Amino acid sequence: MKNTFSKITLAAAAAVLALTGSLAAQTVQITGAGATFPNPIYQKWFSEYNKLHPGVQVNYQSLGSGAGIRAITNGTVFFGASDGPMTQDQILAAPGKIIHLPTVLGAVVPVFNVPGVNDLKFTGPVLADIFLGKITKWNDAAIAKVNAGVNLPNTDVTVVHRSDGSGTSYIWNDYLAKVSPEWRQKVGVAQSVNWPVGLGGAKNDGVAALVKQTPGAIGYVELVYAIQTKLTSGAVQNMAGKFVTATIASTTAAAAAAAKVMPADYRVSITNAPGDDAFPISSFTWILLYQSPKDKARAKVMNDFMKWALTDGQKFASDLGYAPLPAAVVQMEMKTLETIK
Repeated sequence: MKNTFSKITLAAAAAVLALTGSLAAQTVQITGAGATFPNPIYQKWFSEYNKLHPGVQVNYQSLGSGAGIRAITNGTVFFGASDGPMTQDQILAAPGKIIHLPTVLGAVVPVFNVPGVNDLKFTGPVLADIFLGKITKWNDAAIAKVNAGVNLPNTDVTVVHRSDGSGTSYIWNDYLAKVSPEWRQKVGVAQSVNWPVGLGGAKNDGVAALVKQTPGAIGYVELVYAIQTKLTSGAVQNMAGKFVTATIASTTAAAAAAAKVMPADYRVSITNAPGDDAFPISSFTWILLYQSPKDKARAKVMNDFMKWALTDGQKFASDLGYAPLPAAVVQMEMKTLETIK
């Protein structure tokens, strides 16, 4: 009898081990959606993490920040992604508390297609007036004033903006509202606004494509899209009065001051940041997670991924045109991840 019981016990244990092994071998799929701004680095991260953890597969749809916020609010994805922090109304509309976790830093650059012109400088007020429809020719006196020696053509300006709810637009609008009272009053700061003039393109690559095929066009895209599509981007005058081009160093410089006074919820703007070297249209981009998700097993996997992305994953940022997070911000986020239940 004792022998039989032992055999049954051993058989049961073996069955449990086999079942556990089977579950461990299964692929854990995590779905996310949102910002196009960080899509290149996110796809790189998900691919690299899958090499290290073949059982973890992250499927991310680059639909725009507005779509990402709606998707996580509606529960159709496990995580969202946005380049603009959620508004208080959006936070209250969610069925649970959502945490914003900065992942990398990026720059939004003015890109242009002006025949015969490969180098331009812009002030904030000039960019605002172009997007307000007040500057309609490329040889306008306001553009010429900051571009001495450049042979500016009498070409019509065609404004190109995002047609979808966009964190890239949020960053652009946030900057223009800081440098132009008229922009703040007439247009405002949001992921979707009533654009005074221009053509709409879907996502960063849609705006880049429209600018590329339209002589006289000007638009705004995340730096990596400008690099990938070989579009010319302009230098922008920062708060210190310096004309700065977007680079890893100038984006990092914009984050330096913010890192010292980072709020607990990470919802911070670093556009028009102080400092001689700061590129003025820079921003963090955020992954959005529920603090108390229903699927605890998937939450554990996502937590482990986030810890990797915030540490080892940062080394991939620079090659793709993003700036790594300041160390102090990473330390804060590691503590925040421990609060996810």
